[in-house]
Amino acid sequence: MLVVGRVLLGVGVGFCSLVMPMYNAEVAPPHLRGGMNILFQWFVTFGILCAGLINYGCSFINGWGWRLALGLSAVPGFIVFLGGLVMPESPTSLIERGHYEKARRVLTRIRGTSDIEEELEDMAEAARVSNLAPHPMRNLFKSQYRPQLVISLMFMMFQQFTGINAIIFYAPVLFNSIGSGHTAALLNTVIIGAVNVLATVVAIVVVDRLGRKFLLIAGVIQMVIAEIVVGVTLKYEFVKYQGSLPSPPSIGILVCICVFIAGFAWSWGPIGWLYPTEIQPLEVRAAACSFNVAMNMLFTFVIGQCFVTMLCSMQWGVFLFFAGMCVLMGLWAAFLLPETKGVEIEAVFRLFQNHWFWSKIPAVKNMSHVASLPHTTVEVPYGPKGVESPNMVGTGAVHGPTATR
Repeated sequence: MLVVGRVLLGVGVGFCSLVMPMYNAEVAPPHLRGGMNILFQWFVTFGILCAGLINYGCSFINGWGWRLALGLSAVPGFIVFLGGLVMPESPTSLIERGHYEKARRVLTRIRGTSDIEEELEDMAEAARVSNLAPHPMRNLFKSQYRPQLVISLMFMMFQQFTGINAIIFYAPVLFNSIGSGHTAALLNTVIIGAVNVLATVVAIVVVDRLGRKFLLIAGVIQMVIAEIVVGVTLKYEFVKYQGSLPSPPSIGILVCICVFIAGFAWSWGPIGWLYPTEIQPLEVRAAACSFNVAMNMLFTFVIGQCFVTMLCSMQWGVFLFFAGMCVLMGLWAAFLLPETKGVEIEAVFRLFQNHWFWSKIPAVKNMSHVASLPHTTVEVPYGPKGVESPNMVGTGAVHGPTATR
């Protein structure tokens, strides 16, 4: 039953991890998209903190405390279920399915203004193009979408190779190995969870002001310094005290790990979900988001399975390994990621056309919203009957098939 429960829980987490970043990106206004999307990551960190508190409290209950800890995991699932009943569909999704007037009402409601015609027409044009691409997963691997695909894959891999989930998953084991008792190790995990929650708030506040790349690079610097300090401290102090550290070094390591957690929580943690979502064109967005989640879960599994073995064999060196990976991540972000701050989500693809590296791919340089689609005249179900919007019929801004009604 435990295995079946974990499988069902994994399916639910996978669905939420796929839908929520994509939903947030579609409903958020461009100037707030970063902060609103990062709310997803903030609630993830809040859930991790709650799990740590529950585990700590249940550790004092003999016999059935573990059952209570597992059973309480149904509470957030029930909250998500209720939220799904009352939250509106995204306007983009409604237009894709032909509900133009309903999309207009939803967009008016979530924007708080009736001045939404231009944005609605842009959504309609993107949806029209999306419905011309019948095989989004197959299209995802075409050359014009290669930058987004590669970036998504690398983001998910790098996010895990910071060592973040290894530390969060095995924090009690880690602190036990440096001399903390079982209860103290669980309490240290709660402290790490609290730092994670608070630092994610920083990202929500500043991501749309400072931009994605600034936070990614600054976060890398902070994580590298913290991991090097932890690794060097363990090398000399662990040998000195023969495997059981006294309070001062243990507290110092806890502080450095908290600094590392904070660096991740306001950079690669939330932006790792935001950036791969907002760079995807609508015609492959759902398929790309499912790919992102699959890669995240894959690399989470790999690190989760390998970390204890790495810690036993590499000891303090495992932190230097993760620090080296962080250096590579910083260089990759500095040179290969376009800045998406303030750019409308349907226009992000143009950033790749003007990028010094990605524009060298011919299909990217010549890409438009409909670059991969056949040049045919199609029937389009979008927009009010009998009214043609200039943004919804093949204009100079959109090179490809001409839409007719």
